[in-house]
Amino acid sequence: MLQALKRPAVRGTLWILANYGLSQSLRFGSNLILTRLLVPEFFGLMALANTLRIGLELMSDMGIDQSIIQNKRGDEPDFLNTAWTLKIIRGFFLWILCLAITVPVAQWYEDDRLRLLIPIVSLTTIFQGFNSTSIATLNRRMQLGIFTIFELAIQIFSLTVLIAWAWFSPSIWALSLGGLAGIVAEMVASHFLLPNYRNRLAWDWDAFHVIFAFGKGMFFATALMFLADQADRFLLGKLISFEALGVYTIAFTLATLPREVLKNLSYRVLFPTAAKNAELPRSELRAATQRHRWLILLGTAVGLSLLTAFGDFAISLLYDERYAAATWMLPLMAFGVWFSALFYTATPALLALGKPIYTAYSNFGRLFVVVFGLWLGFQMYGLVGAVVGIAFSDLASYLVLYYGLLREKLSFVLQDIQLTLIYFAMLAAVLGLRYWLGWGLPIDGIWAT
Repeated sequence: MLQALKRPAVRGTLWILANYGLSQSLRFGSNLILTRLLVPEFFGLMALANTLRIGLELMSDMGIDQSIIQNKRGDEPDFLNTAWTLKIIRGFFLWILCLAITVPVAQWYEDDRLRLLIPIVSLTTIFQGFNSTSIATLNRRMQLGIFTIFELAIQIFSLTVLIAWAWFSPSIWALSLGGLAGIVAEMVASHFLLPNYRNRLAWDWDAFHVIFAFGKGMFFATALMFLADQADRFLLGKLISFEALGVYTIAFTLATLPREVLKNLSYRVLFPTAAKNAELPRSELRAATQRHRWLILLGTAVGLSLLTAFGDFAISLLYDERYAAATWMLPLMAFGVWFSALFYTATPALLALGKPIYTAYSNFGRLFVVVFGLWLGFQMYGLVGAVVGIAFSDLASYLVLYYGLLREKLSFVLQDIQLTLIYFAMLAAVLGLRYWLGWGLPIDGIWAT
């Protein structure tokens, strides 16, 4: 056990899990406080402004941080400073883009507060552009202990400012300017993370061409990921009532918590590890990736089995009867997260080879199923059919990804079959125990719809 803890990937996994658990606890606790200090309308306005900003960020992602982690020049000052200069340029470009859409958005939603709110919230893009590349370097070196402490410290500072501001001045500006204070603190503190590590404005054409070549694939991958992640809300908003959409959002958020953990593990642990082994023969890279995937997927199988079988109890405990439909939505969507686990633990190997285009293909496959699977399911079986269509959208991204894995001779098919059978066996055992105890099945609520 002690020997295993010395491995960077194992230590990194533990740090990520600790970071995610503490971060979610802080966010949940602060939300309980803020919802008592501020009116719900403010959260809706902030959600809209942030969705626009995040959407523009993801639709213009150049994969700069990923390039630092993946490329063999990722520790060279010229490469790092060129990457930093690109981030600054992109940050200003995004802010100007946000300014350009502010008036049309404010007119569309008929709320003049957005005319000031969107430009203020969008300042985030400028400040984050000035973040030191030391953050990406810590990920490249898998020094995730320092990174975790840094992230938690910034989050605590940001939440403290938010709550204090909301306490003394309960307005929309407490959320917008209070949140911006945390972004500024992150920008400043990032330049002191590593000793003798300072960025400066510079330009290296070779570095730019490398980053741009890698970024083309990342651009399409992240743009399609954003569309796939948001398409269900956009479509359901037209097909069902806002009340039902709110219930769905609660179930979706809880069901996909494991997916968010897997995304972090994929980017923070598996990707840097695979990048270090990228020049090995494919058979050795595949073997190294399989070793790391095994424990992560086994842990995911246990967690998803419990969430699928008993997650409805958490809904019943935390929410009133208005959210009863979420009890059957959650297990269906949680079941489908298994395919996300297979997907996110396989993509780092392809990214390490500089092949993000395969991830773009996969996200397009998922988007296709979200749009047409949701629509077809709703036409045939109503909301139940729509939820089932969404649950299996991750299967599409996983199957499309296998095209890239096979082309690059990185197939994990035997491992995936073994672990999928283990997951199904665990889930069947837990569901059988639940039924034997007389608690029925987690999807019994479907018959009440």
